[in-house]
Amino acid sequence: MPVPGGAAEVPVPGGAAEVPVPAGAAPRVTRVELDWPAGVPDGGRHGFTPAHRRRLEAALPDLADRLVRALPPGARRVLVLGFEELMYAPLCLARELERVVGGEAGVEIRFSTTTRSPVLAVDDPGYAIRSRIVFPAHDEPAEGPGERYAYNVAGGGFDAVVAVVDSVADTPALHARDGLLATLAAHTPSVLLAVVPSYVPPYAPPVRRGPDTPSRSPHTHERSPMLPEPLRGPDFSSYAPEDVGWLLQDLSEVTLEAPTEEREEAIQSGGAHYAESLPVEYQPSERYQELFHSALDASADRIALAVGVVTETVLAERSPRPVIVSLARAGTPVGVLMRRWAQQRHGVELPHYAVSIVRGRGIDANALRWLAAHHDPADVVFVDGWTGKGAITRELAAAIEEFEAAEGITGFDPEIAVLADPGSCVRTYGTREDFLIPSACLNSTVSGLISRTVLRSDLVGPNDFHGAKFYRELAGADVSVDFLDAISARFAGIVDAVDSRTKELLSADRTPTWEGWAAVERISEEYGIHDVNLVKPGVGETTRVLLRRVPWKILARAGAGADLDHVRLLAEQRGVPVEEVAELPYTCVGLIHPQYTRGATGADGKAVAV
Repeated sequence: MPVPGGAAEVPVPGGAAEVPVPAGAAPRVTRVELDWPAGVPDGGRHGFTPAHRRRLEAALPDLADRLVRALPPGARRVLVLGFEELMYAPLCLARELERVVGGEAGVEIRFSTTTRSPVLAVDDPGYAIRSRIVFPAHDEPAEGPGERYAYNVAGGGFDAVVAVVDSVADTPALHARDGLLATLAAHTPSVLLAVVPSYVPPYAPPVRRGPDTPSRSPHTHERSPMLPEPLRGPDFSSYAPEDVGWLLQDLSEVTLEAPTEEREEAIQSGGAHYAESLPVEYQPSERYQELFHSALDASADRIALAVGVVTETVLAERSPRPVIVSLARAGTPVGVLMRRWAQQRHGVELPHYAVSIVRGRGIDANALRWLAAHHDPADVVFVDGWTGKGAITRELAAAIEEFEAAEGITGFDPEIAVLADPGSCVRTYGTREDFLIPSACLNSTVSGLISRTVLRSDLVGPNDFHGAKFYRELAGADVSVDFLDAISARFAGIVDAVDSRTKELLSADRTPTWEGWAAVERISEEYGIHDVNLVKPGVGETTRVLLRRVPWKILARAGAGADLDHVRLLAEQRGVPVEEVAELPYTCVGLIHPQYTRGATGADGKAVAV
């Protein structure tokens, strides 16, 4: 395997001196999650001990295997391209790749790096630098923007280029239409992106900012402790690693579940917050599972349409390359589907992360710090499954305002994009119909086997992400990927409908009316509850009440059809009355038992009317 001096690779026959990128070219990139060993620096520039070397060498076979599995079938010539001073890590990867596929498999592995140094390229067989490509810097250098170069890539006949960068350099500029990835994509059929965690200095206390102090760069780690890289499947969740990165900590070994009635009494008495424990995971009966699958089949086109519309709206109005940040966990399947739509329709690989937000306690501030250190906050689009009365919408807006004031980090847009907005709480949505979204029918088994998020002071410290559990033991009942595949399979057939509907919405007045909140306040008073937190409007929220809380009664719009079959079954199983209401702005509304104590239910746990 040739190793260059500086940044130039060995001569490549048939090169061209400099080949421009086609105008408007969009990068076709496959992100490969390396699972880099935690705490191992990317090279000697940060200090590299014998212990670090042993850990890296032990991890290299798995790191190379991840790259091999991502290479296009039949690839015979592969370039591993380092990033300026980031040479050691990509060179180790290249040597391991050569060991794995360079022998009997006969794959030729080459290695070079990008550079700041301009070198004359001459297309002559006797000259070392036959071609060069030029692209903008993508690591926000202190001296400002400028050109960067890679040599002997154009005309190199590479079947794939593996670009290895550190996470500080994984910026919007890297993915821009004139950035490195797009430039590489013009010269090879396949571009793979592997990101190595950047070295982060030890934590320093926050610096008090004056009114004239400039806000910090979104890609520096000046004020944050070292935060871990996102958790990914299959180690955490049943989703593919590229589908979502969870900005959470794994609490799978902690017992957090409590009986529903005990949790309800503690929450309503003020003795505990709902995010301090978890409900026991509901295990669906055979009849309920059949309802889920029939509902999925019946509603797949409708959901695919909403996914396409909300994604196209985000691309048109928010960012051409948004960073999808779903609110765990109901938002996560929607975020994965939006990512799939963008990839299938536009060939764009969107970053997607899941973060925790807790009613009454705000969004995970450490997750926001991580996002600001790795992406432009202006590109972040928060995603959820649906709106009810809009409580989380308001919670997020208040939390972002508080975070930006405290941190001096600006640019986050608190507006949520949702699949369904029956409460008219947001501007960015796929539909405002209140219909059944099958992912609301189940808990973890349709959400990557991940629990609700947990925020408890004895488990989550000031420098920790919020927590969640991975229910590996429920793998036999998991339908998370089945749900995604069923919706994605409908994408190709609804493109025209998505374009038509998106065009209508983009020209329409989508100002939120908050009519859902008004309806909830009215229902709370009419039924003598006097607490809007105990009124859960919409099919999704009503299902949650039946699965996780102690329901009092269900209000159903008169004439509501199959969208409520699963609600009626759950209500029947729990002995909860379903009351038909002629004038109801939602398809259904779930009412949590007011002033609940365990004495308010019978010995069999069924709710009784009061």
